Amino acid sequence: MSRSLRLAPLALALVLAALCAAQGVHAQSNAVAPTPAQVSPEVDRTYSQLMASPAIQKLLDAVKADHERAVEDLKMLTEIEAPPFKEQKRAEAFLARMKALGLTDAKIDAEGNVVGLRKGVGNGPKLLISAHLDTVFPAGTDVKVKERDGRLHAPGIGDDTRGLTVLLSWLKVLNDNKVQTAGDLLIVGNVGEEELGNLRGIKAIFRDHLDIDGMVGLEPSPDGHVLVLGTASHRYEVTFKGPGGHSFGAFGQVPSAIHGMGRAIAKIADVRTPSFPKTTFTVGTVGGGTSVNTIAPDARMAIDIRSDDMASLLETEKKILAAIDEAVVEENKRWNVTTLSASHKLIGDRPGGRTPTDSVIVEAATRSNTAFGQKTLLRGGSTDANVPISLGIPAIIIGGGGKSSGSHALSESIDVTDAWKGAQNSLVTVLGLVGVQGVTPALLPKRPARIK
Repeated sequence: MSRSLRLAPLALALVLAALCAAQGVHAQSNAVAPTPAQVSPEVDRTYSQLMASPAIQKLLDAVKADHERAVEDLKMLTEIEAPPFKEQKRAEAFLARMKALGLTDAKIDAEGNVVGLRKGVGNGPKLLISAHLDTVFPAGTDVKVKERDGRLHAPGIGDDTRGLTVLLSWLKVLNDNKVQTAGDLLIVGNVGEEELGNLRGIKAIFRDHLDIDGMVGLEPSPDGHVLVLGTASHRYEVTFKGPGGHSFGAFGQVPSAIHGMGRAIAKIADVRTPSFPKTTFTVGTVGGGTSVNTIAPDARMAIDIRSDDMASLLETEKKILAAIDEAVVEENKRWNVTTLSASHKLIGDRPGGRTPTDSVIVEAATRSNTAFGQKTLLRGGSTDANVPISLGIPAIIIGGGGKSSGSHALSESIDVTDAWKGAQNSLVTVLGLVGVQGVTPALLPKRPARIK
């Protein structure tokens, strides 16, 4: 059977996943579809050889043995708060652990990312393996880890501190067991994944490292789930300005910035979007005004627009910006003036796209899942993988083990019982892609170096 025909069910799975893709990989479980069991003979052979290798089995045993120590790392890093744009203390602690575990040349780059290169034996691909340092929680949040009911409870413990500790565990066991990969592993704890971080950390990585051939990112995700779709988003801050005045004395003479914004919100709420490709919007925050007895001279709101298709996103964006302009005209007309205005500023720009479902990186994750008894399920979301996917670089997001719940909530928790199984699975995915000296060649092809 030809490769393209063989993968038709897999493409269908992606379509079904896209229909119901969550707007963040960890936001909630979304409807997904299983992939077919078949992968290419080369991928199948590689993972059969990996799983049959005594050296790899010893390595996987070491991941299991390192579990308790990794949980201590998880507690330690979780209790270092890392709000967006204030990740430095956690970055320093993560860097210290990387150096202690053998990556002595690791450093913090100009953007604030922790970056370390574990060199392969040469002439192999360079694979980025990453997890993000930042959480959504503001400074001052209680991030003390509490144990109860068989779970660890703390804001940010799953999203994405677990991913960071899995990277550290991999580094330790690879070095302790003197496993040499064919390709290079670029190990990164990046900043700016959450909120208005705007993927600044991972954008900097791909700006400064033009020879990356692929990316495997770790996020809280159920076993077997593979993110292949990057949901694009634009975020706007909209500001309304007017002369303002006394609520009684100036009434009828000046327009209200808040009333104008209210008109705009009502119009935005009526915007229609397609259900497929899934396209969404929300006015997420509002503010403004001076006092209850003042005609507001200013008002502001923040708008989030997302889509699994860039053309649909841009069409929705066009309608929303037009609605704002219409609202200003109507509010001015209401009082026969021209003194109310509105301006908008792009404050978030996440590119999107899809990693082809017949790419080696997706088949590698699928075959590794099979080796660990997991059915592969494809999904979409807005993650660090959006950046490489938009550049045409193969990228996926997978889980690192553990059962997380309550992401982005103060009630966030994780059950780390047998979490080492997920860490084993994701490590095998990585090893098949970069190759292991004396065991398997690298599956991930090298790409032509990009030019700045």
